[in-house]
Amino acid sequence: MTASATAALPDIDIAFIGGGNMARSLIAGLVRRGMPTARIHVAEPVPALREALAQDFGVQTHSAAADAVVRAGLWLMAVKPQVMREVCASLAAVATQQQPVVVSIAAGITATQLERWLGGNQSIVRAMPNTPALLGAGVTGLFANAQVSATQRAQAEQVLASAGRTVWIADEARMDAVTAVSGSGPAYVFLLAEAMEAAALEQGLPAEAARTLVLDTVLGAARMLTESGEAPAELRRRVTSPGGTTQAAIETFQAGGFEALTAKAIDAAARRGKELSAAND
Repeated sequence: MTASATAALPDIDIAFIGGGNMARSLIAGLVRRGMPTARIHVAEPVPALREALAQDFGVQTHSAAADAVVRAGLWLMAVKPQVMREVCASLAAVATQQQPVVVSIAAGITATQLERWLGGNQSIVRAMPNTPALLGAGVTGLFANAQVSATQRAQAEQVLASAGRTVWIADEARMDAVTAVSGSGPAYVFLLAEAMEAAALEQGLPAEAARTLVLDTVLGAARMLTESGEAPAELRRRVTSPGGTTQAAIETFQAGGFEALTAKAIDAAARRGKELSAAND
C-alpha cells in the first residue's frame, strides 16, 4: 500500500463517462490545478447537467459516450454500478482499438468484470473516492490490474489526486473494505454528528448553539487527527481524565458495544460491495 497527497497533471485527454457529483468534483479539481478544459470531455445524457458542466467549467460535453472518448487516453467511468455493464459494452469496440486506461469509481464492480465487458486485455484501475472530494478534501483507494503500465498508473493517480489524497491497494479483494471504511465513512461521521446534536438539544442547549458546538468539535477533532501525527488511541487517552466527564461518556459508549458495532457496520458495507458485484455480473 502506498499513499500520495499530490500529483502532477496528466498529459492526455480525459473522458468522463457520467457527469454527476463525483465527476464534477474531479473536473473542478483538475480545472483548478490548470488542466486545459479542451482536454476534458464529459458524456452526460441529461441536458441540464451537460449544460451546467459546460457553463461552470468550460469543458467539452457530449450526449453520447462514444463521442467523448474519441481522443481520450484515460476514461473515467462515473456511472452507477447497475448500468456499468451496458455502458462498457457500448464502448468495447472503441476500447479494443484505443487501449486507454479505464478508471472506474463504481462501487462493487471488479476490474475483471470491467475488463471482460470492455472486450478483454484492458488496463483497468478501480477507484473509490468519497464525498469530501467535493471540497478537494477526499481520499481515494486505488487498485490497478496487471495490464496497467507505470505511466497509466501515474495518470490515474494524477486525476484522482485532484480530489485529495490517494492510497494504492495491492489486493483487489480489499477494495470492498476501502469502500466500507472511507467510501461510506463520511456518513458514519455525519450520523455521529446528528446523534450528538440531538443529544445536545435534549440537554437543553439552543439549536444554533448545539449545531455550532457539534460541527466545530468534529472539525477540530479531525484536524487534530490529521495534523498531530498521533494515533487516535493516544489522542483519546490524552483527553480522557480518570474519573472525569469524558471517561464517563467513553465508558458508556464501550458498554454499549461501540467498537464491535462499528466493526459490524463496516463489515456489512463490505459485504454489500461484494453483493453489488455479483448482482451486476
